[in-house]
Amino acid sequence: MLLLGCEREAPTPTEPAPAAAQPPPVDTSKDIAAVDVDGARRIRADVTYLADDKLEGREAGTRGYDLAADYVAKRFREIGLVPAGENGGFFQTVPLLKATRAADGALTVKRNGREIALRAREQFLPGLNYDAPEHALEAPAVFVGQAVHAPELRHDDFAGLDLTGKIAVVFPGAPARFDHDRRAFYSSTREKLRALVERGAIGAVIVNTPEDEADAPWAHSAAQWDKAGMRLRDAEGRGVGTFPELRATATVSAAAADLIFADGARTAAELFAAAREGKLKGFALPGTLALSGRTRIEPVMSRNVVAALPGGDAALSKEYVAYSAHLDHLGIGAPVDGDAIYNGALDNALGVAILLEAATQLRAQADAQDGPPKRSMLFVAVTAEEKGLLGAEWFATHPTVPADGIVANLNVDMPVLLAPSKDTVPIGVEHSSLKATLDAAAQDIGIALSPDPFPEEAIFVRSDQYAFIRAGVPAVYLTGGMVSADGQRDPKLALRKFLRDHYHRPSDDANLPIAYGDASRLARLNARIGRLVGDAAQRPAWNPGDFFGERFGK
Repeated sequence: MLLLGCEREAPTPTEPAPAAAQPPPVDTSKDIAAVDVDGARRIRADVTYLADDKLEGREAGTRGYDLAADYVAKRFREIGLVPAGENGGFFQTVPLLKATRAADGALTVKRNGREIALRAREQFLPGLNYDAPEHALEAPAVFVGQAVHAPELRHDDFAGLDLTGKIAVVFPGAPARFDHDRRAFYSSTREKLRALVERGAIGAVIVNTPEDEADAPWAHSAAQWDKAGMRLRDAEGRGVGTFPELRATATVSAAAADLIFADGARTAAELFAAAREGKLKGFALPGTLALSGRTRIEPVMSRNVVAALPGGDAALSKEYVAYSAHLDHLGIGAPVDGDAIYNGALDNALGVAILLEAATQLRAQADAQDGPPKRSMLFVAVTAEEKGLLGAEWFATHPTVPADGIVANLNVDMPVLLAPSKDTVPIGVEHSSLKATLDAAAQDIGIALSPDPFPEEAIFVRSDQYAFIRAGVPAVYLTGGMVSADGQRDPKLALRKFLRDHYHRPSDDANLPIAYGDASRLARLNARIGRLVGDAAQRPAWNPGDFFGERFGK
């Protein structure tokens, strides 16, 4: 297949959108939930186009992504939504800073009169530096466990340690004894780096544990070593949230951890065991660590696509229920079985298609006798989720509608619908009054709600709803069900197989056996939730004492 991979400036909003490819007909004979054939067909058509090879994996800042953005704007217009982006159009410009490793870099342990040079890619990867094209740092190192300071849980990995002018050596994650919410929050790399900077660290080395690489094998990360990362870019051209105080960073494989801890107080195996048991204690490492690398840094632009269905109440129409789904994926990367285009059909062409279908349902209801919801509905297809929720963060911090008017966020990301189900899983529903709304909506639609089957994965903070949460907006994220509709195909098993064989791989394409009937039902559920929130007398509220509500709530 043709690998173009070229980048260009985002086209103007007047550039004509391409026509959608004609999808094959939806086979509803094997799809138990396909009660809305027209909705299923529309969703399939949108997925077929957005996951096509000619969009080159829709990486933010590329030609392929811009084609996808034009397509979504065209679909918003066809549905009958009004532009809600900048300058009266459907687009919101998102300024980004792109960083790509320009060399293998070096990581050397200097200890007890000897030097241990780790092998690039095989044993370590230099961190992307958004603040300097070249970096070199040598300093003493301190192991700080998982770099977690959670005073409310009486936990402090930094107790008794001096990080001033030091390189911090860190394990990912957070203590297993933490509840899922706090474990998710404190596992965030952003929170770890912030804590290191506050304590005077000048560098960081993240050492993977075997548990980390069971989910994300080192070989996969190493194969993508030359893949660009991104951060938001401020008006002065600087990266946002790049922690320039950390002059050098690196990630080390679990297999090479012994080299970092060589001649130290404890072996890597002992520290891995202590992490599993929640008994990690930090300590100063002998000698120094030396890190260096080169990064190519360049500004790029991408776009969110934003549309609205105006509300029907003069006062409440100034408030918005914000639907979101990320439009980007990984673009072109390391070939797998000869295929280098990471199409992202489930992740997240399907989510965008479900958002479009929810908008279609709400527009149709507005045209019917009942009229539109009292509150306005906002639809945001965001960019650069795969780069760190950047498009959603830009929208949440620079909204194109009044910030205090956004009352709720309904996110759709990677619904793994590969086996027909009777249910859906509402991630994060327990945090706010949205739970009662979801219960009512699910009953209206005739679908069961199931608990998160993998709460330890902390996906409530790993998709675009988290950008809205950090802005104080109650949110929920609906994903695929777990209860088989036919007693034969197991949705939970299908999810595990997808994560093992297709997630962030080129094989996540439109050839997968997507249950489009389930997708149409999920769109109807999202539309029903929006209707109920839109017509409610009160806006959604965080539950009293909720961790995220207490930390971020307005």
